[in-house]
Amino acid sequence: MHKVLVIAYYWPPAGGPGVQRWLKFVKYFRDFGIEPLVYVPKNPHYPLTDENLVAEVPEGIKILRRPIKEPYGWASLLSRKKTKTISAGIIEEKDPSWVERTLLWIRGNMFIPDARKLWVKPSIKFLKEIIRTEGIETLITTGPPHSMHLIGLGLKEQMDVQWITDFRDPWTTIGYHKNLRLTKTSAARHKALEKQVLNTADKIVVTSKTTQKEFEQITTRPIQVITNGYDETLKEVALDKNFTISHLGSLLTGRNPVGLWQSLQKLVTENPDFGSHLKIQLAGVVGKEVWKSICDHGLEPYTEKLGYVSHDKVLEIQKKSQVLLLLEIDAEETQGIIAGKLFEYFNARRPILALGPHKWEAGGMVREHHAGAAMHQGDTQRMEEVLLEWFQRYKQDKLGSTATGIEKYHRKELTKVFANFIQWESS
Repeated sequence: MHKVLVIAYYWPPAGGPGVQRWLKFVKYFRDFGIEPLVYVPKNPHYPLTDENLVAEVPEGIKILRRPIKEPYGWASLLSRKKTKTISAGIIEEKDPSWVERTLLWIRGNMFIPDARKLWVKPSIKFLKEIIRTEGIETLITTGPPHSMHLIGLGLKEQMDVQWITDFRDPWTTIGYHKNLRLTKTSAARHKALEKQVLNTADKIVVTSKTTQKEFEQITTRPIQVITNGYDETLKEVALDKNFTISHLGSLLTGRNPVGLWQSLQKLVTENPDFGSHLKIQLAGVVGKEVWKSICDHGLEPYTEKLGYVSHDKVLEIQKKSQVLLLLEIDAEETQGIIAGKLFEYFNARRPILALGPHKWEAGGMVREHHAGAAMHQGDTQRMEEVLLEWFQRYKQDKLGSTATGIEKYHRKELTKVFANFIQWESS
């Protein structure tokens, strides 16, 4: 067995999408000759938790835990609520308070690349001995937080070990990066660290073709695209009786689909039958601006806010919904963002309404696999046409998904690709 050390921040009982990717790779690695050890914080500051995920950790996997100093604990003395949202990457206010502006400045300029940087040096010291005693052949770091990559950088510079970086999201081009109130010096430091990591790692894994092209401008190291995926075999459940449009995950100001609310308002007004069946279901954090927009368009009576729900419950909601909503910020830098929920949407076999920027990679995948309809955020006429067509099929009990070719996104198939990349010898 090829022994691999995985360095991650998010691990059960962490909730949210960040934990799923490596929980599943670890689950299937042994099927392909890989024996993983996992290194995670002992006392992390997880903004979301899901205790149900603990049961999914495979038996016999060695989990190494070391204490971490979390500055977010100190920052909560200023504002516990703001600290929690910023630590989760939730920066959604149009006019942030002085507390939020202060926290963002500190986060962006004093903790580079992120607030987990204090874990880097102690981890390098601890893991050097682990690599020797365990006979580790490959080191994998997964970020964000990108400080995990700095642990890999330090170990690679001191030891003869293969190092693979896994970027679940981009580094300096991620949407919230520009909101960190960076000074020119701090922005340059981020860029320099990104370049150093990309050119020191032996191999690089990314989740989208767009990020692959971006990194190819910085490094000549081998880059493999391995998307997120789905895992569970879903049991058949009765569909909602309403014409349910569901969004799973945080819905903040940047992703606010104003065009969709306009389209739904028009359909409800002009078609009383549509209104009598419509139900909008939102699971996860709903931003203030988003909720105001929903109310301003008269859609509050049709909308249910579920709050944060467990991953098991998310899968059930996806399977029961008539339509699944996929949203992305309408900006050039989000063209390569492929939300992990897309693959679970594929697996749920329900029609996907994807609204995002022009040339959106995720939207192209929805079209490629015939899994629904994808369009620009502002294409309200097309939204109305699609929703009305789907509503008519719903009334006839004929609304379903015709998704094809999605089997390659099963977590086991993706793990096979990753295992091959680990053991592939670059020339």
